[in-house]
Amino acid sequence: MMPRHYNLDFNQPLTIDTRAQPWLDSPSKGVRRCPLEREEAESGHVTSLVEYLPGAHFSAHPHPGGEEILVLSGIFSDENGDFGPGTYLRNPPGTLHAPFSRQGCTLLVKLNQFQAGDRTSLAIDTRPWQCEPGLPVELPLHRFGREYTALLRLPQGADTCLPCLDGQVEAVVLAGTLLDQRGRYRAGTWLRRPNWHADKLMTAEDTVLFIKQGHFPTRSF
Repeated sequence: MMPRHYNLDFNQPLTIDTRAQPWLDSPSKGVRRCPLEREEAESGHVTSLVEYLPGAHFSAHPHPGGEEILVLSGIFSDENGDFGPGTYLRNPPGTLHAPFSRQGCTLLVKLNQFQAGDRTSLAIDTRPWQCEPGLPVELPLHRFGREYTALLRLPQGADTCLPCLDGQVEAVVLAGTLLDQRGRYRAGTWLRRPNWHADKLMTAEDTVLFIKQGHFPTRSF
């Protein structure tokens, strides 16, 4: 059984290879979750991978603390439209939807991590940006107060530091291979670091990261 509080010591570095993690059935048939950090079973600070099998759906439900989604594969849909791979979505606190997927999809989902007063709704297709070759490029997705979310593309052989605001960083390796002083991280790795602003990052190949900062709770559990 999953513990009530899972991976919520934000003062400790954490690395998870999501390809080796177990998946759990959700309350909705055909939808599975791979928990990465979780405060409560269906509430609180939560980050998960979520998989919809073809035809799976959730009944209409609200997100009192907001929902953030990055579509990793397939087509994710709700009453607002169809969203393909690379789409970044923000559903602010109080919004309601009935999500589904006709062909199936995999998502990175973050719940209840909006900053007080943030009511921004977004649907950004990042695919055109990811296809552009060249030098390191940062694609800002959202900023509110100290919270900052972006995609970062690093070419093979890059040797750089993350554009950190305060050192605390969450990152997902979406493509390629990232290296730092602690190890080597392939695509599908989720990382959380309490102090990453000074560490040098290197790449073994062209690499794309999803990064998020300034959203960490002030307490650990």
